[in-house]
Amino acid sequence: MTMQTSRRAFLSGLGLVIGVALAPRGFAADALERGDLAGAPGVPAFNAFVRVATDGTVTVLSKHIEFGQGPYTGLATLVAEELDADWAQVRAAAAPADDKIYANLLFGIQGTGGSTAIANSYEQMRKAGATARAMLVAAAAETWGVPASEITVVKGRIAHAASGKESGFGELADLAATMPAPENPVLKDPADFVLIGTDLPKLDTVAKSTGRAVFTIDVQAEDMLVAMVAHPAHFGATVKSVDDAAARAVPGVLDVKTLPQGVAVYAENTWAALKGRAALAVDWDLSKAETRSSQQIEADYRALFAEAGHEAKKAGDVDAAFAGAGLTVIEREIVFPYLAHAPMEPLDAVLMKNADGSIDCFNGAQFPGQDRAAIAEVCGVDLSQVRINTQFAGGSFGRRAQFGSPYIREAAAVFAASGMARPVKHLWTREDDIRGGFYRPTYLHNLKGALDKDGNIVAWRQHIVGQSLMKKGEFDESTVEGAADLPYGIPNLRVTATATDLPIPVLWWRSVGHTHTGFAVESFVDELLQAGGKDPVEGRLALLGDKNPRHAGVLTRVAELADWGGPIPDGRQRGVALHKSFNTYVAEIAEVSIEGGKPRVHKVWVAVDCGQPVNPNVIRAQMEGGVGYGLGAILFDQVSLGDGGKIVQSNFHDYRSLRIHEMPEVEVAVIPSREAPTGVGEPGVPPIGPAVGNAWRRLTGQPVRRLPLSSAELA
Repeated sequence: MTMQTSRRAFLSGLGLVIGVALAPRGFAADALERGDLAGAPGVPAFNAFVRVATDGTVTVLSKHIEFGQGPYTGLATLVAEELDADWAQVRAAAAPADDKIYANLLFGIQGTGGSTAIANSYEQMRKAGATARAMLVAAAAETWGVPASEITVVKGRIAHAASGKESGFGELADLAATMPAPENPVLKDPADFVLIGTDLPKLDTVAKSTGRAVFTIDVQAEDMLVAMVAHPAHFGATVKSVDDAAARAVPGVLDVKTLPQGVAVYAENTWAALKGRAALAVDWDLSKAETRSSQQIEADYRALFAEAGHEAKKAGDVDAAFAGAGLTVIEREIVFPYLAHAPMEPLDAVLMKNADGSIDCFNGAQFPGQDRAAIAEVCGVDLSQVRINTQFAGGSFGRRAQFGSPYIREAAAVFAASGMARPVKHLWTREDDIRGGFYRPTYLHNLKGALDKDGNIVAWRQHIVGQSLMKKGEFDESTVEGAADLPYGIPNLRVTATATDLPIPVLWWRSVGHTHTGFAVESFVDELLQAGGKDPVEGRLALLGDKNPRHAGVLTRVAELADWGGPIPDGRQRGVALHKSFNTYVAEIAEVSIEGGKPRVHKVWVAVDCGQPVNPNVIRAQMEGGVGYGLGAILFDQVSLGDGGKIVQSNFHDYRSLRIHEMPEVEVAVIPSREAPTGVGEPGVPPIGPAVGNAWRRLTGQPVRRLPLSSAELA
């Protein structure tokens, strides 16, 4: 059984593969074709972060999935810098699934998320590159009979000036593979960086621009079935009974199976699977389902403000401060809706069983080790018999990062129920994705602030109600991140939270808790500053004091970038927001007007401090992408439950993404730094909402009480 997609043989010769840990053995003999280089026959038993082929090509195996955020390029840059490779000879590929060897050093398992790819890999990948360089130099020294200390490496060329000897990497790769690897290779001083900090082109751009890049949805196998599952319209509902006669009558439909997740339809092609699923008559058991509307849930949440909640942060005496005389007190409630992730490529996977009993899974694996374990458990095979072939993924924004791998469990259940005799492509449609849950939770914030006679903020109280991302009904820190760690010098502060328990599945969404806390905090502090007669930038700088230089640095820089205080076109206003998330500091200014009673965002200025910039080109792209993604959500998006608890939205016509003509001009300044690098995949998202909301309040005089901004209440 052969795959019809382009799985390239990665090496022209085995060459050199190096890393920092021993690799497992026992994978099939065709592992080389699959790209599973850690187990390929004849490859030295190292964790294969770096390999050098006999043609001189350097390939970096990325333990992090590439879904547009740039780890293939970033991790390869770290290796190439210490290896002194020429960028033109560098490639990247997905590493195999292994929670120990390819662990995210901040998670303890293999996984991508939390803007950690560069942050956790910075030193690890540089060491891998430096080790490869040392082994190549050792091979050259042995071959030429010269001291290793006299050998230089520049742009992929190894040379010994005194003897005139020179070589590329490829000629020495096989011998280098036998050289002892240094335990603690010397890393470059940042002052000597050649590639790190420069605008290198992304390694995957050409393949994605020309259509050669392979995503899971592109993968085809001989004799492959297509399967789709009918899910209930209510969260928590289960199958009571099924009439599948009409579905089985659809040409191309081969079988129908009832599973714990719903009812699976198996067909010869996608169209038949769609038509067959639509023809099912399923009676659902709603006894444990969520049947409340969004309005009812909101009302129930509001009632919980009367509870004390979990105290996440306390400073000073808040109650006494609010009881003071001569205060101006402002109280505000902000409602945040459920949000879907809506990646361009919906969830999908291809599973196939091989002649030796092993199972291959092709999918955009954000937590490949967990996906592998889920398949082994559901399909009843040993873990060693499961391979994850990580593909490019068409976005995620958190959607593919599910602990316990519920989607892959569904795909594996579909595959197992089929008998596993034929490969199965399991697909979700856009409607499945929008209505499938695992949303950013809905939250309500109640904020109360007090100003003294001089306009200074003397008290702040904030209560947040919403679902926990980690444990049902239990408090978790993500609910208050970005609120309980305010950088502002407010003497009397209390932040509390109440966790709720609903059958609606929730999940982290790009920037996690900061998606709502950033908006609530930066909107409310801006409103208080305005009420106190303070400038939004100068007022924030005063609140930051001298204890938060990196916050102040990005705020000052974005104000310079936008010429804050300078002239603004008629009919427009500007709003500013500042937020730290994932140890990255971002400030944004948005210029907004009113068109048709709705906000129109014309330009956004961004300043970002993410420590040592590895690739400013990728950093700017991620800030631009964060602005676009966050802007689409705060302007248009909500997932709402209608009467009886059914999801209202279904596709991009009623769950909007930002249209290309709606994307504002974005100007980004990357702050130079020698601090350890931090993430950029998510931190551009939190400030855009409050920056726009603050401009809107100054335009209209109305503070934002509910998202999205285009809701009827703003018209």
